[in-house]
Amino acid sequence: MQEYSLVQQAILIALPVLLAITLHEASHGYVARHFGDRTAEMLGRLSLNPIRHVDPVGTIAVPALMLITSQAALGYPLLFGWAKPVPVASRNLRSPRRDMAIVAAAGPASNLLMALGWALVLKVTFILAGPEAGFWTEALRAMAGIGVFFNCLLAVFNMLPIPPLDGGRVLSNLLPPKLSDQVDRIEPYGLFIVLGLLVTGLLWPLVGPGIQLSQALIISLVGL
Repeated sequence: MQEYSLVQQAILIALPVLLAITLHEASHGYVARHFGDRTAEMLGRLSLNPIRHVDPVGTIAVPALMLITSQAALGYPLLFGWAKPVPVASRNLRSPRRDMAIVAAAGPASNLLMALGWALVLKVTFILAGPEAGFWTEALRAMAGIGVFFNCLLAVFNMLPIPPLDGGRVLSNLLPPKLSDQVDRIEPYGLFIVLGLLVTGLLWPLVGPGIQLSQALIISLVGL
């Protein structure tokens, strides 16, 4: 197994993570436009440019602070963050509740498709180079493995039924109005709920099985 320096690890991680976050957010906007809402497009957020989706606090400051403080306080790293949400005006959708559920689900769905794409990249490296490979092939395999894992993680995590996560929005728009209102009232506390699950170590038992299952299914689909 090839060992990489800290800078090399950062480079291997950066591309799949940026692609995963960018396409996740952009997919919300593209699907919303398909159903009649052009808010993201008018605000310049219907873009595959990662810079347009970077939140200075959620994408940079919070993850960096959590990595530093968790390593110092707990002895192991914790990572949490978010991108700038793509704006969607549900009132502009042709069928607001149904379409909003689909718009919300589009982000995690895009991540599963990206995970499949990275798995195909991984497959191609074995077809072309075989089990033994040089530095660049090993690096590409490492990047592809990160791409599969991170996209599965993002898909499963975002489908947790906690607003404002995508799963919370899907649940809210599938439930009858009275129950939907109850779910929506959780949204101001959703971030704190997720952070609480993360800090207490309860988040991985919730998402880990789904991540492992989705990875196994995707890897099996490409014949690895």
